[in-house]
Amino acid sequence: MNNFRTESDSMGQMQVPADAYYGAQTARAVENFPISNLRFPRQFIRALGLIKKNAAVANTSLNLLPKNISDAVQKAAQEVIEGKLDSQFVVDIFQTGSGTSTNMNVNEVIANRACEISGGKRGDKSVHPNDHVNRGQSSNDVIPTAIHLAALDGIVHNLIPALEELHSSLDKKAKEFDSILKIGRTHLQDATPIRLGQEFSGYASQIAHGIARLKSLEKNLGELPLGGTAVGTGINTHLEFSRRTIEGIARETKLNLREATNHFEAQGAIDALVEASGALKTVAVSLIKIANDVRWLGSGPRCGLGEIKLPATQPGSSIMPGKVNPVMCEMVIQVGAQVIGNDAAVTFAGTFGNFELNTMLPVAAHNLLQSIDLLTSAVKVFSRRCISGLEADAEKCVGNIEQSLAMCTSLAPEIGYDKAAKIAKVAYETGKTVREVALETSGLGKKKLDELLDARSQTEPGTGVGMAAGG
Repeated sequence: MNNFRTESDSMGQMQVPADAYYGAQTARAVENFPISNLRFPRQFIRALGLIKKNAAVANTSLNLLPKNISDAVQKAAQEVIEGKLDSQFVVDIFQTGSGTSTNMNVNEVIANRACEISGGKRGDKSVHPNDHVNRGQSSNDVIPTAIHLAALDGIVHNLIPALEELHSSLDKKAKEFDSILKIGRTHLQDATPIRLGQEFSGYASQIAHGIARLKSLEKNLGELPLGGTAVGTGINTHLEFSRRTIEGIARETKLNLREATNHFEAQGAIDALVEASGALKTVAVSLIKIANDVRWLGSGPRCGLGEIKLPATQPGSSIMPGKVNPVMCEMVIQVGAQVIGNDAAVTFAGTFGNFELNTMLPVAAHNLLQSIDLLTSAVKVFSRRCISGLEADAEKCVGNIEQSLAMCTSLAPEIGYDKAAKIAKVAYETGKTVREVALETSGLGKKKLDELLDARSQTEPGTGVGMAAGG
């Protein structure tokens, strides 16, 4: 028993590890929820520290919290912000749907550390977790505020810069590969010519659109539920508390933050989180498309498409010497799959906005913040270890063009669709090129055919005018 101390909450006494900064409610939650090894991530704990620190500042400015207690709370909260007390946040993700256990975990850790800072000892309640650290707050507005804050901070300061780096790499490759002609592909079948640079410009544009989608999230994620307390009415809080607290957080984080215009929407629903998760899913889908294309374009090295060369990052087989696999592409695709799955969980969590409170906040936080972290890391690695080192095999690209049956497309406006289709069929059956069959059967001279079959001209708008088709 020397390794424990006794603390109490409204339900009675609890034994708490003697060296723990958390208290009775946290210890009770640890007993109640031995569900997984999943805990809230660093950025979420940091967000809670920011809220508690700036709440103390606001409450003191409103003469609602003695300065000496406020100073101690602020110092303890700063240690939470800096990650010095991370080992003390021990409550499972799968817990009460409001996240009350985690809010109290933070309140107790800050209160007990503040007791020490003030010259007291852990558990003496000279700084109280509810009366002082949680003053003017409820788990019902603090936890969704922390999710908004952590998500927006991660998107603005981590994910968007990572995507901007990837966009720059893709745009650079688009310019570098602009002169390289290759065959286009639709339905995984040969299509008309394209420039490799054009293909990569499409990838760069996907990422640019993704960045724009993420930037648009600032409007709704930046609207914080803080100030609504229990059910959105703001009971037990000062009218100025939320505004002053949020202004302090905004200064520290350099984020565009404001109080929710309607606290009943802000606490009864998590639509902003569902929207954010959807945007992250869209980015994931874009990344999967890009990574999969790069994987296929680099397939081979001798028996695949082989139009680009991927950087060799590690041996690819335990049995086949010399084999090198597109591991960075595969990593990105797996991350994308996880993000899509996370979005399903966040979307379902959004349906549990029951009356005045959503009761799936912890699982929504876990999945949303994991998606941000995974995408940030994957994008950085993909950009630096794959995209930036790509090389084109111009000879392989050009060689495929002359063999393509789709070259007959540029003949159609001149000789008609049916005749062009017949040339393609004969070329396929005989193994000849479209150029060879057309010279034998189309009635067009070599000079005219060379003009019509010029691959470069087929990659520019306005060529082949007069005939439209798809597929």
